[in-house]
Amino acid sequence: MMSEADARRFFPSIERVAIERVACTEPGAYGLEITRWDCRTLQQIVIEEAIVDSIHYTTVARLLADASLQPHRSRYWKTATIDSEFMRRATQVLWCYENVGRLHERGDVIICVDEKPNIQALERCAETKPLCSGQIIRREFEYKRHGTVNLLVAFDIYSGVMWACCLDKNDHQHFLWALRQISRRWSRAQRIHLIMDNGSSHIDHHTRSYLSNHERFRPLYTPAHASWLNQAELLLRAFTDRYLKHFEASSRQYLIDHLNASWPEYNDRYAHPFHWSWTRRQLHDWAAKKQPISICTKTYATVH
Repeated sequence: MMSEADARRFFPSIERVAIERVACTEPGAYGLEITRWDCRTLQQIVIEEAIVDSIHYTTVARLLADASLQPHRSRYWKTATIDSEFMRRATQVLWCYENVGRLHERGDVIICVDEKPNIQALERCAETKPLCSGQIIRREFEYKRHGTVNLLVAFDIYSGVMWACCLDKNDHQHFLWALRQISRRWSRAQRIHLIMDNGSSHIDHHTRSYLSNHERFRPLYTPAHASWLNQAELLLRAFTDRYLKHFEASSRQYLIDHLNASWPEYNDRYAHPFHWSWTRRQLHDWAAKKQPISICTKTYATVH
């Protein structure tokens, strides 16, 4: 394989830039049906386009690495619409995070709620081979399905303690039942600031009616495509990594029993508040780069 120094020596800058340009162009522009580049196809095209007389595909790989180009990789992204409604919702959530200590002193709690729907109860068709010296754990590829479970979590961001329950369905009726349990669990709270995303069960008119008739609840909805503002997502990520990754369930009930036993253990061993550093000022600065400043002028309005 040609070294980076050799690639620079044998291929002048104009040729290297031309190869990089091809890698940054969709394959369809060269009459190809493939959806992403690989080094062998790039090798063929740069020769066909007379950019170079000859080149090895490993040299193409070296030139791309030198330019920090990875045409074989991609990732999805979704940017929220930064409008006045986005700023209003995000500001309310961040105000709670910034004032969690003061709210706690006056008897309020901030509860982030989120669901992990359709957790599959999977049983491997053969016994898992345990860890031993020189050999990692080995799991059978084939599995049996035993149904799914919906897990709802409620996260107290001041204490870092969670509460969870398994729901048969992820609909408004079961969500209302969970809200009543949250109300009982934090019965001493003067007010419950409830942070959640725009899931169908959260914005259903039955849910909104219930929340409007129970003044202890103050519902706060994260902006569309900005559920990352909900700290319950961080909790679910940590919980899943410890309690669901590689878990095998011989039945749906076995999975439910495991989940019901897992969240108290999480509280005993791992519960802690997350260090949330993103503030309303940072939100304002970020949004100002995306949209006209007029949208961001009310970012620091006091939230009561």
